[in-house]
Amino acid sequence: MKRVGWLVGLSVVFLTQPAWAARMKVHEAAESSQYGRKAGGMIGRGLLNVSTCFVDIIVDTANETKAGPPLVGTLTGLAKGVGCGVLRLGSGVVDVGTFWVPGFNGVPVSDSYENCLAPASAASSIESAPQSSSAPASMMETPSTPSPMAEPGMAPAVPTTKPAAPHHHKRWTK
Repeated sequence: MKRVGWLVGLSVVFLTQPAWAARMKVHEAAESSQYGRKAGGMIGRGLLNVSTCFVDIIVDTANETKAGPPLVGTLTGLAKGVGCGVLRLGSGVVDVGTFWVPGFNGVPVSDSYENCLAPASAASSIESAPQSSSAPASMMETPSTPSPMAEPGMAPAVPTTKPAAPHHHKRWTK
Protein backbone atom coordinates (compact mmCIF):
# COMPACT_ATOMS: atom_id res chain seq x y z
CA MET A 1 0.00 0.00 0.00
CA LYS A 2 2.88 2.31 0.79
CA ARG A 3 4.44 1.69 -2.64
CA VAL A 4 1.19 2.56 -4.39
CA GLY A 5 1.08 5.85 -2.49
CA TRP A 6 4.64 6.69 -3.52
CA LEU A 7 3.91 5.73 -7.12
CA VAL A 8 0.83 7.96 -7.24
CA GLY A 9 2.72 10.83 -5.60
CA LEU A 10 5.64 10.62 -8.00
CA SER A 11 3.27 10.35 -10.97
CA VAL A 12 1.49 13.52 -9.92
CA VAL A 13 4.77 15.41 -9.49
CA PHE A 14 6.36 14.33 -12.75
CA LEU A 15 3.38 13.99 -15.08
CA THR A 16 1.40 17.13 -14.33
CA GLN A 17 2.20 20.30 -16.18
CA PRO A 18 3.20 23.45 -14.31
CA ALA A 19 0.36 25.78 -13.30
CA TRP A 20 1.66 28.66 -15.43
CA ALA A 21 1.64 26.48 -18.55
CA ALA A 22 -1.94 25.42 -17.93
CA ARG A 23 -2.95 29.01 -17.31
CA MET A 24 -1.55 30.23 -20.62
CA LYS A 25 -3.17 27.44 -22.62
CA VAL A 26 -6.54 27.95 -20.92
CA HIS A 27 -6.56 31.70 -21.56
CA GLU A 28 -5.71 31.18 -25.22
CA ALA A 29 -8.38 28.49 -25.62
CA ALA A 30 -11.06 30.67 -23.99
CA GLU A 31 -10.50 33.35 -26.63
CA SER A 32 -10.76 30.87 -29.53
CA SER A 33 -13.38 31.23 -32.24
CA GLN A 34 -13.88 27.44 -32.40
CA TYR A 35 -16.85 26.56 -30.21
CA GLY A 36 -15.47 23.35 -28.64
CA ARG A 37 -12.10 24.86 -27.79
CA LYS A 38 -13.72 28.07 -26.49
CA ALA A 39 -16.18 26.22 -24.25
CA GLY A 40 -13.47 24.07 -22.67
CA GLY A 41 -11.16 27.06 -22.32
CA MET A 42 -13.84 29.15 -20.63
CA ILE A 43 -14.58 26.39 -18.11
CA GLY A 44 -10.87 26.03 -17.36
CA ARG A 45 -10.24 29.78 -17.17
CA GLY A 46 -13.31 30.25 -14.99
CA LEU A 47 -12.31 27.52 -12.54
CA LEU A 48 -8.74 28.83 -12.47
CA ASN A 49 -9.91 32.40 -11.77
CA VAL A 50 -12.33 31.29 -9.05
CA SER A 51 -9.72 29.15 -7.33
CA THR A 52 -6.91 31.75 -7.50
CA CYS A 53 -8.77 35.00 -6.84
CA PHE A 54 -7.15 35.31 -3.39
CA VAL A 55 -3.67 35.51 -4.98
CA ASP A 56 -4.40 39.07 -6.13
CA ILE A 57 -4.75 40.18 -2.51
CA ILE A 58 -1.39 38.70 -1.55
CA VAL A 59 0.53 39.96 -4.60
CA ASP A 60 -0.91 43.49 -4.61
CA THR A 61 -0.45 43.91 -0.86
CA ALA A 62 3.18 42.78 -1.06
CA ASN A 63 3.96 44.96 -4.10
CA GLU A 64 2.36 48.12 -2.72
CA THR A 65 3.97 47.62 0.69
CA LYS A 66 7.39 47.50 -0.99
CA ALA A 67 6.62 50.50 -3.20
CA GLY A 68 5.08 52.89 -0.70
CA PRO A 69 5.23 53.93 2.91
CA PRO A 70 4.62 50.91 5.15
CA LEU A 71 1.08 51.60 6.34
CA VAL A 72 -0.21 53.52 3.33
CA GLY A 73 1.31 51.08 0.85
CA THR A 74 -0.12 48.11 2.72
CA LEU A 75 -3.62 49.57 2.87
CA THR A 76 -3.48 50.64 -0.79
CA GLY A 77 -2.27 47.19 -1.84
CA LEU A 78 -4.92 45.50 0.25
CA ALA A 79 -7.67 47.59 -1.36
CA LYS A 80 -6.29 47.04 -4.84
CA GLY A 81 -5.92 43.31 -4.17
CA VAL A 82 -9.47 42.95 -2.89
CA GLY A 83 -10.77 44.81 -5.95
CA CYS A 84 -8.79 42.66 -8.36
CA GLY A 85 -9.73 39.51 -6.44
CA VAL A 86 -13.43 40.33 -6.68
CA LEU A 87 -13.02 41.13 -10.38
CA ARG A 88 -11.20 37.83 -10.98
CA LEU A 89 -13.84 35.90 -9.00
CA GLY A 90 -16.66 37.55 -10.95
CA SER A 91 -14.94 36.83 -14.25
CA GLY A 92 -14.54 33.18 -13.27
CA VAL A 93 -18.19 32.85 -12.29
CA VAL A 94 -19.29 34.45 -15.60
CA ASP A 95 -16.96 32.14 -17.57
CA VAL A 96 -18.26 28.98 -15.88
CA GLY A 97 -21.89 30.11 -16.14
CA THR A 98 -21.80 31.17 -19.80
CA PHE A 99 -19.29 28.81 -21.41
CA TRP A 100 -22.07 27.32 -23.53
CA VAL A 101 -23.10 30.64 -25.21
CA PRO A 102 -21.84 30.66 -28.83
CA GLY A 103 -19.79 33.72 -29.78
CA PHE A 104 -19.40 34.96 -26.18
CA ASN A 105 -15.90 34.61 -24.81
CA GLY A 106 -16.60 35.83 -21.29
CA VAL A 107 -15.11 38.72 -19.39
CA PRO A 108 -11.36 38.13 -19.55
CA VAL A 109 -9.16 39.33 -16.71
CA SER A 110 -5.42 39.59 -17.22
CA ASP A 111 -3.52 36.37 -16.73
CA SER A 112 -0.95 38.37 -14.76
CA TYR A 113 -1.47 38.93 -11.05
CA GLU A 114 0.59 42.13 -11.28
CA ASN A 115 -2.24 44.12 -12.89
CA CYS A 116 -5.65 42.53 -13.27
CA LEU A 117 -6.85 45.17 -15.73
CA ALA A 118 -4.02 44.80 -18.24
CA PRO A 119 -4.98 43.01 -21.46
CA ALA A 120 -3.62 39.48 -21.64
CA SER A 121 -1.43 40.23 -24.65
CA ALA A 122 -0.06 43.41 -23.05
CA ALA A 123 0.89 41.58 -19.87
CA SER A 124 3.08 39.13 -21.76
CA SER A 125 4.49 41.74 -24.16
CA ILE A 126 5.52 44.04 -21.29
CA GLU A 127 7.63 41.28 -19.80
CA SER A 128 9.26 40.31 -23.09
CA ALA A 129 9.60 43.70 -24.81
CA PRO A 130 12.79 45.68 -24.23
CA GLN A 131 12.22 49.02 -22.53
CA SER A 132 13.03 52.05 -24.66
CA SER A 133 13.04 55.69 -23.67
CA SER A 134 12.30 56.98 -27.15
CA ALA A 135 8.80 56.89 -28.57
CA PRO A 136 8.05 55.80 -32.14
CA ALA A 137 7.98 58.57 -34.71
CA SER A 138 4.27 58.01 -35.34
CA MET A 139 3.52 58.99 -31.73
CA MET A 140 5.39 62.29 -32.11
CA GLU A 141 3.63 63.54 -35.24
CA THR A 142 1.41 66.58 -35.03
CA PRO A 143 -1.75 66.88 -37.08
CA SER A 144 -1.29 68.72 -40.37
CA THR A 145 -4.76 70.27 -40.28
CA PRO A 146 -6.32 72.11 -37.38
CA SER A 147 -9.04 70.44 -35.40
CA PRO A 148 -12.58 70.98 -36.74
CA MET A 149 -13.55 72.28 -33.29
CA ALA A 150 -10.89 75.04 -33.35
CA GLU A 151 -12.07 78.56 -33.98
CA PRO A 152 -10.57 80.63 -36.82
CA GLY A 153 -7.36 82.34 -35.72
CA MET A 154 -6.74 79.85 -32.90
CA ALA A 155 -3.61 77.72 -32.67
CA PRO A 156 -3.94 74.11 -33.85
CA ALA A 157 -5.08 71.64 -31.23
CA VAL A 158 -2.46 69.78 -29.22
CA PRO A 159 -2.25 66.12 -30.27
CA THR A 160 -3.98 63.78 -27.84
CA THR A 161 -1.32 61.08 -28.04
CA LYS A 162 1.67 61.38 -25.76
CA PRO A 163 5.03 59.76 -26.21
CA ALA A 164 5.26 56.50 -24.36
CA ALA A 165 7.11 56.85 -21.08
CA PRO A 166 9.30 54.01 -19.88
CA HIS A 167 7.18 51.65 -17.86
CA HIS A 168 8.58 50.71 -14.48
CA HIS A 169 6.32 48.07 -13.09
CA LYS A 170 6.77 46.32 -9.83
CA ARG A 171 7.59 42.67 -9.66
CA TRP A 172 6.63 40.32 -6.93
CA THR A 173 9.38 37.85 -6.25
CA LYS A 174 9.55 34.92 -3.91
